[in-house]
Amino acid sequence: MEKLITRKEAAEILGISITTLDAARNNGLISYVQYVQNGCVYFTAAGLQEYIAKCTYRAKPVERNTTYRRSRNGSS
Repeated sequence: MEKLITRKEAAEILGISITTLDAARNNGLISYVQYVQNGCVYFTAAGLQEYIAKCTYRAKPVERNTTYRRSRNGSS
């Protein structure tokens, strides 16, 4: 069985606040374990990895213009 991680530990691992973690949980972005309704909430390492994967985006290459100036040959 996986070790359960508390809200505080999970927020520290992810580098986010507990409020942000709770918002992600309430919006269904991160899976959690709760044995009793209105009881303590726990997370698993696998659940945190899934959340990180959902929040990871691939960088897009920047299109570079050679210059921002208009050409001098008179064309617009």
